[in-house]
Amino acid sequence: MKAKNKNTVKNNATIESVESTSDVLTGRGGLILFVRYLTAIGILGRMQDWFGFIRKSSKGQPVAEIFKQLWCFFVDGTSRHLVYFDTLAKDEGYARGIETDPADMLSSHAVKRFFKALLLPMGWVFRSVLLELFVWRLNIEKPNMIMLGIDSMVMDNDEAQKRHGAAPTYKKVKGFQPLQMTWGRYVIDAIFRSGDRHCNHGNDTVRMIKRVVDKIHKSYRADVPIVVRMDSGFFDQKVFDYCEKQHIGYICGGKIYDDIKQFIQNTDKSFWFLLNQPDQVWEFVEFGDRRNSWSRYRRAFYCRPMYQGRQMVFDFARPDTVIYTNIGTDVVLDKRLIQSSGNDLLSAQWIIKAYHYRGADELVHRAFKDFGFEALPFLRFHQNAAFYYTMLIGFVLFESFKTDVCAAVIAVSTYASTLRRKLIDIAAKIVRHAGKTVLKVSRAIFEELRFDILWGRSASPPATL
Repeated sequence: MKAKNKNTVKNNATIESVESTSDVLTGRGGLILFVRYLTAIGILGRMQDWFGFIRKSSKGQPVAEIFKQLWCFFVDGTSRHLVYFDTLAKDEGYARGIETDPADMLSSHAVKRFFKALLLPMGWVFRSVLLELFVWRLNIEKPNMIMLGIDSMVMDNDEAQKRHGAAPTYKKVKGFQPLQMTWGRYVIDAIFRSGDRHCNHGNDTVRMIKRVVDKIHKSYRADVPIVVRMDSGFFDQKVFDYCEKQHIGYICGGKIYDDIKQFIQNTDKSFWFLLNQPDQVWEFVEFGDRRNSWSRYRRAFYCRPMYQGRQMVFDFARPDTVIYTNIGTDVVLDKRLIQSSGNDLLSAQWIIKAYHYRGADELVHRAFKDFGFEALPFLRFHQNAAFYYTMLIGFVLFESFKTDVCAAVIAVSTYASTLRRKLIDIAAKIVRHAGKTVLKVSRAIFEELRFDILWGRSASPPATL
């Protein structure tokens, strides 16, 4: 008797054919939570107030609706090409899932016309939106001390041969290099720049610090201590002078000049101290330094790591660092820091640890690129600038959404690609019965994600704009 071929055995789970359905289905069932959150916090109405004047005809979509669909496009993350809007316009399930009438879905041509209407000076309006979102988060989280990070971020557009502003960067690719200021997981201000603008180009850094600090003092608290941490690319006396004048703390990397090397070589071992951290042990010495063009001495630390992984590093192979700060030398700033968190914030250990944890600020840039994309779609610089700012505001809203809505189910540190897989890309069915529209998901998804809790939280944010 011949052996049965297991591949030919049929059971009740075997799919034997495929058909279409008229049911309204969507594969992005989690997007509705994000849309409900946008409506609840009031951002759509605020965007209409800020940008509504660019709408010249009542035939097109309201500006708030355009921004909503753009942010959903970024959160969806399926494609970075604008022609994908044409595909979405044909998907009734997607439209219903973001609470938009299918007839009001944007085409790729409508998106291009929208960004063409956003001229270069509109960058100031976008930056004002970012600051408003920052103040909104400050009033929710109410920090006693504000630690800001400032750095440039390279956006690789090397494949674009004629894109305006896509110039060679220090990473040896052509692209853009916006200057960004971060607070925790949020980007709170940004200047979109061509790739050949270095970190501390012109007066961009001082102006950005002034703009953000003035906003904090005006809209949050005038006495809150503020500390800005920067790498050696911002080692500049005019930045230090401004911070000292305004009693703003700074922790900045410096350059290791020959006279500093000579001083360190002649420093007795008794002046060196150790800073023990779970992942590293730092050896450091504190001194006062005054460069030739400086009018005063500044507090400085020369530090070097003791280990690389689990292996101790020889003295000659250690990557040394010089750190400059005004913490501990500014009476007004020190008083504010002590009142907020105690004397520990003035110690050498806290300052060195704060500088070396500056890598957390760079993780925000990585999260932003994971949320959006580096390659921008337009030829003209001002259109790419508007697209970048729209994507950046969407990223801040997405991070707020994770904190206010998803924290009960998904860690707030989760990258966008992971959250899309767990929460956004879920199958759902949209039906009408008993006179109302209902979104249905499978029982397993409903219970695993505690969808009823997410549904309630998405419509009940901690505060509105």
